Amino acid sequence: MEMTMYDTLLQLPLFQGLAKNDFTSILDKVKIHFLKRKAGDTVALGGEDCRELVFLLNGSLVSKTSDRDELYTFYEAINAPFLIEPYSLFGWSTKYVSTYTALTACNLVTIEKAYLLSELNNYEIIRLNYLNILSNRAQNLHDRLWTNLPESLHDRIVEFILLHSYVPGGEKRLKIKMDDLAKLLSSTRIRVSKALNEMQDKHWLTLHRGEIRIPDISLLKEHRDMRLSE
Repeated sequence: MEMTMYDTLLQLPLFQGLAKNDFTSILDKVKIHFLKRKAGDTVALGGEDCRELVFLLNGSLVSKTSDRDELYTFYEAINAPFLIEPYSLFGWSTKYVSTYTALTACNLVTIEKAYLLSELNNYEIIRLNYLNILSNRAQNLHDRLWTNLPESLHDRIVEFILLHSYVPGGEKRLKIKMDDLAKLLSSTRIRVSKALNEMQDKHWLTLHRGEIRIPDISLLKEHRDMRLSE
């Protein structure tokens, strides 16, 4: 394994804090698969069984997630290093929630679930890291559930986008009809359209036919937080 790839793996949340000697020992016992994907290739398909840990070592992906009624679809750009849906490996449903497609040429590593249970589970730091990943996600979702929606329509739009974001930064795209967005926000089509156009004038997002594009969600959140603190 190249040193750069070795170091990248150690940067992933699951392996952070693991001694290099322990990691070398893991590599001797665990079957690790190295994969390459070109731009446009599917890396993981929503609805399919999640049977392994998939690590994005370099390159970029885009995730695609649709609501159950298929009223809207949310896209997120994801940069390496990244661990794809570790929460989907266990639980009552062990299927991928989203579909992941390569935006650029990517290098990935996969580790089968059986090795996670038989070998990786022997290392306390990996057990703690995995529990922290799952706990942080559960706590984040709980906080969102108990956060009251802002009164401002602009802020409700931002909150809706943030609610569906898994990665804290980067580009997001929301494909949705204006009428459907208005219903979800308990508003009217005219008011939502006016608010979105005002946000576009401030360069917070761009509007396209049936789609809202956010160049960087962290900037949109920053503007929202500044307004709320005033």
